Amino acid sequence: MKLKQKIYNYTAIFEPDMERGGYVVKVPALPGCVTQGDNLDDAQMNAREAIELYVEYMKDAKKQIPIEHRGRVIIDIPVAV
Repeated sequence: MKLKQKIYNYTAIFEPDMERGGYVVKVPALPGCVTQGDNLDDAQMNAREAIELYVEYMKDAKKQIPIEHRGRVIIDIPVAV
């Protein structure tokens, strides 16, 4: 009998890495969860793996898995100067 898995959703912030190229990815709800990728696809794949490993570690260590509190809205606002 397979146990039902819980789904966790996290916001990942992708920032261009101006020095090395590619993207740096941070997951604010998971302290220290940072990764990177040579392009957006690689960065997204690496972010998913980093989040999975982080949550698995927390579960194995019997620590509380952080839950992201939704409600934050991020909107780009262009300003001409």
